[in-house]
Amino acid sequence: MYSYYNDNTILYINGEYTKANTATTDLFGQSLHYGYAVFEGIRAYKTANGEVKIFKAKEHFDRLQRSCELIHIPYKFDNEALIAACYKVLEMNNMEEAYIRPLVFCPPNMTLKAASESNILICAWEWGAYLGEKLLRVMTSSYERPNPKAFKIESKSAGLYVNSILASQEAKEKGYDEALLLDMNGYVAEGPGANIFFEKDGKIYTPPAGNILPGITRATVIELCQELNIPLEEKLFTIAELKEAECAFFCGTAAEVIGLDSLDGQSFGKPWAQSLGKVLQQAYKARVLEKSFQREAQLA
Repeated sequence: MYSYYNDNTILYINGEYTKANTATTDLFGQSLHYGYAVFEGIRAYKTANGEVKIFKAKEHFDRLQRSCELIHIPYKFDNEALIAACYKVLEMNNMEEAYIRPLVFCPPNMTLKAASESNILICAWEWGAYLGEKLLRVMTSSYERPNPKAFKIESKSAGLYVNSILASQEAKEKGYDEALLLDMNGYVAEGPGANIFFEKDGKIYTPPAGNILPGITRATVIELCQELNIPLEEKLFTIAELKEAECAFFCGTAAEVIGLDSLDGQSFGKPWAQSLGKVLQQAYKARVLEKSFQREAQLA
């Protein structure tokens, strides 16, 4: 089992820095019993000039705040102070490249009423690309993303990830690397923890917001397409349409950008090394490391 902390690990809780192995929480908390919590996944990188930078820290904490507001968890924290706390946690743990996890959780309450108070935790650990470096064998999940009328889908809420666990576990039990979930109408939605893109005829496609968690990495990929003059369209599409794609890839903070080898055992037509997905994977890595990137050099 992966160890996320040791005897020396320091984390941040409600304005204080404390050792992870002495930190405690209340066993009657609403978050523990009902999954009523919100979190973010953020990455820090050692950039090309040797400086440690947290990628899109403001965007992540803005989303953390918005997620809380959507599900009625009080958010009385100052985001600039929280970003500073992230850098302090990295410094105190001697980390240069790390995955950072802010979590807003609620105090004891066994009712189903909205919380009147909240707490915040920030921890970090060293974590490689969540889905690995190899192209993924993906299956269409029997699980669907929840109906947006039943939940605030755009909120990065802890309880929603039970759906992701079920889908991901089902895929692994059937010998695949990861799952792909549909929405309630049968259109492609996203992976358990990543957004999906595909390439066809020189153009990139991705599902629109509405039935997905529109990720910050997803937004970055869209920005890169604009900068690199790669045509992109947000549209609804089916599994059948996706299987006709030349290539496909997942993206997310934990996964970064990772290509798909196949979907339900059917391979994609274009070699990953020759795809726009590969170009975007390299452009994304250059962006987070603050290195220059020229698309022409990648296609030479």
